[in-house]
Amino acid sequence: MEQRYATSPEQITGATTQELRDRFLVQDLFVPGEVNVTYTHHDRVVLGGAVPGDGPLPLPTYDEIRSEYFLEHREVGIVNVGGTGTVTTDGEVHEMPKGACLYVGRGVRDVVFANAGSGDDGPAAFYLFSAPAHTAYPTVLTLPGQGTVRELGDQVTSNRRSLNQYIHENGVKSCQIVMGVTSLHEGSMWNTMPAHTHDRRTECYLYFDVPAEARVVHLCGQPTETRHLVVADREAVISPSWSVHSGVGTAAYSFVWAMAGENQSFDDMDGFPVTSMR
Repeated sequence: MEQRYATSPEQITGATTQELRDRFLVQDLFVPGEVNVTYTHHDRVVLGGAVPGDGPLPLPTYDEIRSEYFLEHREVGIVNVGGTGTVTTDGEVHEMPKGACLYVGRGVRDVVFANAGSGDDGPAAFYLFSAPAHTAYPTVLTLPGQGTVRELGDQVTSNRRSLNQYIHENGVKSCQIVMGVTSLHEGSMWNTMPAHTHDRRTECYLYFDVPAEARVVHLCGQPTETRHLVVADREAVISPSWSVHSGVGTAAYSFVWAMAGENQSFDDMDGFPVTSMR
């Protein structure tokens, strides 16, 4: 488990490109046969990747969270960004095609990842977003298209996108996780523009389906003091509550967005017109 300590806006003003990447960009999450996780002290979020090989791959616990098992005091949202796989929770098998989301509540002892056959999307690749939980909610599987779908943006502004809300206050219940998947339509490259901050929540982005030769330029920092990260396929960005989180790609792409913090109101955000950004 890698640890990232919380940061303040003043710390990025003079940061180098590498310092920004070390603090906010999470790489190498998806390694065959491994579970890799990063703990950020922003809202005590854990994000990770699990890529099962030929056999089952259990979710371990870690000394850093001081728990007998990973979900003793936590909950987790899981999105599959690879080929079809399964997640088994305390003996119950959940088959997850690409884009499916599984919420697993506090108190589930055993979480095991596995492949479920080969396909065009390769082996299963599970993205994990975990936060502390104060009570237990049921484990729920949501298949692609079964969440609350919102069509946003316009082709004229190059940000036409389909947003699928899975875990949220009017959907799958959780203690504090809000999670979903956004896919840009062909010919659109901008996400989350106009930009905004969530002063009461930390948000993390996992970019996926980014072509090998493409990149996403992710904007971060305060609206009047922006910086950027150049992000490749299956890399994640930690966005503190004070930071904007928006980006433009050299091709269309998808991303998993996930939040944890003070509340679960999706629209609790502070927007900034692009003309006010610096």
